Amino acid sequence: MKKITTIITILLFSSIGFAQKGAKIEFKAKNNTIDFGTINKNNDNGIRSFEYTNTGDAPLIIYSVQSTTSCTVLSKQNETVQPGKSSKIDIKYNMVPGPIRKTITVESNAINYDEGRIALKIKGEVGS
Repeated sequence: MKKITTIITILLFSSIGFAQKGAKIEFKAKNNTIDFGTINKNNDNGIRSFEYTNTGDAPLIIYSVQSTTSCTVLSKQNETVQPGKSSKIDIKYNMVPGPIRKTITVESNAINYDEGRIALKIKGEVGS
C-alpha cells in the first residue's frame, strides 16, 4: 500500500512538472488593461503599448492580434519572442469623444491562458 501511494505521488508531481513547460506570456499592464484616463483628442494621439515578456521556457508565438471597432493594431501581427525576452503590442484608439471600452484579442501559444487567447482592454474617456 505504501509503495502504491509513493508511486501515485511521484506520478502526480511529474505530470505537474511536464504541464508547466512551454511559452508563457506576462503583460506589464495590471489586469491586462490600459487606462487612458480622461484625455483630450487635440492633445493625445491615442497610441498606447501593451508590453509583455515571455516568462516560459519555449518560444512564444503571437499568431494574431484583433481589435474591436475604433481601435487599430499598429504592431507586427505574427511575432516570435524567445524565452526571457520582451516585446509590445502597439494600438491606436481613434479618439472618438466619449467613453473608451474596447477589447483587443491576442492569439498565441501561451500555456498560461486558455487556448492561448488573451483579452487586452483599454478604457478611459475622450473629451471633445
